[in-house]
Amino acid sequence: MIFNWTESASLSGVVKHFKQTIKDKHLAEMATNCFLNTIQTTVRWDPGDLPYVLTGDISAMWLRDSSAQLEPYIRFAHEDPLLKSLIRGVVLRQAHYIVEDAYANAFNQKASGQHGFPGDRTDMGPWIYERKFEIDSLAHPIRLWWMYVHATGDVDVLRGAPCQAVTRMLEVLECEQDHEARSAYRFQRPGTNSSDTLLRCGLGPPSRPTGMIWSGFRPSDDATTYPYLIPAQMFMAVSLDMISEWADTIWADEDMQTRVQRLKSQILAGILRYGIREAEPYGRIWAYEVDGLGNALLMDDANVPSLLALPYLNFCAVDHPIYRNTRRWLLSAENPYYYEGKMLSGVGSPHTPTHYAWPLAVIMQAMTEPLPRTAWDVAMKLANAEGGTGLMHESVDVDDPARYTRPWFAWANSMFAELILRALGFDPITRPPLVSRDWSQERVIH
Repeated sequence: MIFNWTESASLSGVVKHFKQTIKDKHLAEMATNCFLNTIQTTVRWDPGDLPYVLTGDISAMWLRDSSAQLEPYIRFAHEDPLLKSLIRGVVLRQAHYIVEDAYANAFNQKASGQHGFPGDRTDMGPWIYERKFEIDSLAHPIRLWWMYVHATGDVDVLRGAPCQAVTRMLEVLECEQDHEARSAYRFQRPGTNSSDTLLRCGLGPPSRPTGMIWSGFRPSDDATTYPYLIPAQMFMAVSLDMISEWADTIWADEDMQTRVQRLKSQILAGILRYGIREAEPYGRIWAYEVDGLGNALLMDDANVPSLLALPYLNFCAVDHPIYRNTRRWLLSAENPYYYEGKMLSGVGSPHTPTHYAWPLAVIMQAMTEPLPRTAWDVAMKLANAEGGTGLMHESVDVDDPARYTRPWFAWANSMFAELILRALGFDPITRPPLVSRDWSQERVIH
């Protein structure tokens, strides 16, 4: 069954509001297309089953993408039973997947045994489409669940499978604090390039314990160069803070509360000790990846979590001094994946061609900039760089919008809609930043 958005009063109302409020006809059409894209094209909801959200031109459901794809709709769920039922069902499906395998990043609608790459050497199961371990795949669902519960008051959804999923998640996170000594996770993809497989017979690059969580892959699904991915650590710390709320107020589980707080503190301590570098003339900035052995990679990638997206992820405020330094650095030629062109400027990725910026990153740049006019300026630039399709893409040639990757990439469409909603005054469901403005000067207790 395809979700019929016209049966939703709130979604129909938003579409009407776009058409009445946005003066530029092309931009209004783009906003409508992108707002409805996930609902119209990626939701599969069979009778008697939980809803399934594919990522677009790939038929699998990514934990990360499906969470972000639904974000623009969550603010309306409290007043719309159909929308509430959809998101609630996705929460339960995601929880089922995490219980099934907390190392996997993408799943099938049924236990069909379909694998994206049948030759992958890892512990696959029939539900799993791909099994690349990337910790944002666990953080993104927590963000979705927290926003849904906060918007609707539906705490009961967390009492069953999501609680079991969190327990399994914590087991994996604690294990991966010492990947070399404790983890059984391995991943190899024979006959491919180095970005799609892990070194040392699937163990990954060398590292030593830092308090942070080892991650084999980035949110792009590319292999990490150094396995402590700093923006993902920050995102996970925020997610653990959300879990801490539930352990206290919903599950009344003191042991879990203690466990979660300890893990969050260890991650933050690891970021403070290993994740900050000096980059003149910018000052102290956050590295993108480190290994605990003294190595650090200075860059930013377009995928979220990114260093650019930290205020959006509620890790810090936009005026955090190290964030401001890092932002200036990564939006400059110092970042090897920042591109400027005649039509667009923004952060790209080693996952896509050189000189291709990601609309997702351009949107994040606007949503982490305190000037409200920026949102409309960026929206118009992106609307003029859609390559004649009326939708966003994964990445776009900064000089020629007719050249792009992935014509059907629902995450980028949802985030364009989110940008428009915020510009029109539809406030996001958010929370205060996890760390204070002077957090980097504080002593973190292990």
